[in-house]
Amino acid sequence: MQKRIISVSELNEYIKLVLEHDELLMNICVKGEISNFTNHYKTGHMYFSLKDAGGAVKAVMFRGNAIRLKFMPENGMKVLVSGRVGVFPRDGQYQIYVDSMEPDGIGALALAFEQLKQKLEKEGLFADWRKKPLPQMPMRIGVITSPTGAAIRDILNILGRRFPLAEVDLYPALVQGENAAADLVRGLAHFNRAKNVDVIILGRGGGSIEDLWAFNEEPLVRAVAASEIPVISAVGHETDFTLCDFAADKRAPTPSAAAEIAVPNAEDILYTVQTADMRLRRAMNQKISVARERLDRLASSRVLKNPQNVIDDKRMMLLREEQMLHEKMQAVLQRKGASLGEKAAKLDALNPLAVLARGYAAVFDEENKVIKNTDGVKIGDDITLAMADGKISATVKTMIKKEEI
Repeated sequence: MQKRIISVSELNEYIKLVLEHDELLMNICVKGEISNFTNHYKTGHMYFSLKDAGGAVKAVMFRGNAIRLKFMPENGMKVLVSGRVGVFPRDGQYQIYVDSMEPDGIGALALAFEQLKQKLEKEGLFADWRKKPLPQMPMRIGVITSPTGAAIRDILNILGRRFPLAEVDLYPALVQGENAAADLVRGLAHFNRAKNVDVIILGRGGGSIEDLWAFNEEPLVRAVAASEIPVISAVGHETDFTLCDFAADKRAPTPSAAAEIAVPNAEDILYTVQTADMRLRRAMNQKISVARERLDRLASSRVLKNPQNVIDDKRMMLLREEQMLHEKMQAVLQRKGASLGEKAAKLDALNPLAVLARGYAAVFDEENKVIKNTDGVKIGDDITLAMADGKISATVKTMIKKEEI
């Protein structure tokens, strides 16, 4: 019997046909560990292998299925994949075409939560230094939640009871489903753009992790962290945690608790004001009492009861001061007079007129200059003799120097 000869391509096509018509391989679930993982970011396709202790098989997950994943596959991760087995005829290699994937041993959402938490934590998005303080007395509060849920009713009830002065601005938003995260982001953008509230409460009532998942979406978490207005995250019940709780400026265990955190208690404020008023009144009464006592002491003082005595005392003090001043002035005048007499005597001794009065004369030349010695004149010069009671004009007849006497 002559064997039929076929080409490699025909063989691969036949195997492809056989495998793709096998009911078991058309919808199969395989458990294994991911290796050789490649994420083609341009196309969105994911290529990897599944392996266990005894073997390995290639797998591909195309973009249309990959975008529905809540977590990012990684090498070494144990997963359960569902899909079909097929052959790529060009290579003659069979592989699993994956439609869905779940982590083995942990839920996909729980894994996605941890992955995104670690990523944002490394970026510092949850750091304490980023947290803004809440206003002590907000007069306008923005609330982003469902307008029909229990959360808004609880928030309004608590705010109205604790601090009725505060106004509430509700931004109605979806809090569950595929479009919820984008709707909540728009709510945050609205308040940050308008800047018409002092604090924002973001939240909803309780539910499953799937129900609360919008508050774990990365765009919303980043929007919460970037808000210029302080944000209180109030999602679910006390045991529920979302990534918005870590990014917010304050986490409240429930929406009701968020309302209590957001505003002060009006009764506490009233008590504080009343206590301060009482202390102020007590302090003022004490101050008035001290002032009145001082006034009474002044009113009963001698100066007010008999001012003439005080005036007389002051007059006597003034007279004593005047007498003392007069005595001091006389002493000063005597000292100054004595000093002046001494100086006058000295000046008088040096007065040339006094010398002339004793019979001496001053000799002047024709230019009225004093002649101090014989060298200053010669025979025939006209000179003037100044005496105490007048002047004498003379002509030099002879000169006798001291050494010739």
